[in-house]
Amino acid sequence: MLEICYTSIGTIHTPHKSRENMPIQPLSASGIKASVELDPEYSKGLRDLESFSHVILIYHLHKSEGFDLDVMPFMDTKTHGLFATRAPRRPNAIGISTVKLNSIKENILQIEDVDILDGTPLLDIKPFFSKFDNRSEAVSGWLDKKWQEKNREIKSDKRFITSK
Repeated sequence: MLEICYTSIGTIHTPHKSRENMPIQPLSASGIKASVELDPEYSKGLRDLESFSHVILIYHLHKSEGFDLDVMPFMDTKTHGLFATRAPRRPNAIGISTVKLNSIKENILQIEDVDILDGTPLLDIKPFFSKFDNRSEAVSGWLDKKWQEKNREIKSDKRFITSK
């Protein structure tokens, strides 16, 4: 296998100090504010980003350890294959979240609708572009059957936390 190494380009600062009781997706984190501190050497790359309402953050799930190929996700009581879920314990601990961008000042982004653990290392920022990123014809497998508005209230629990 090919080994790939990434370097953090910044840090995501959030009110979520523990993995327990965190929102499980940005939709369940409505109104939760946070900031992204980009390393100053990358500040020039933020030019023109302020005109976007949302950004996609790609980050390292730095507290995630190990993985299982069969998991019981937060929104179900049955197991599914890992890659049919968004479970945080994965072979490559990479997370993505689409968040609202409120402002940018120098190397600091103020964001909202945050489901990310405090101190998370940032790998990349991409602009959200609705023409590319939305698919009205998409089918979402078992999640289509499970999704209800009340699911916005589901929070994380201990099921993906290991103690090593």
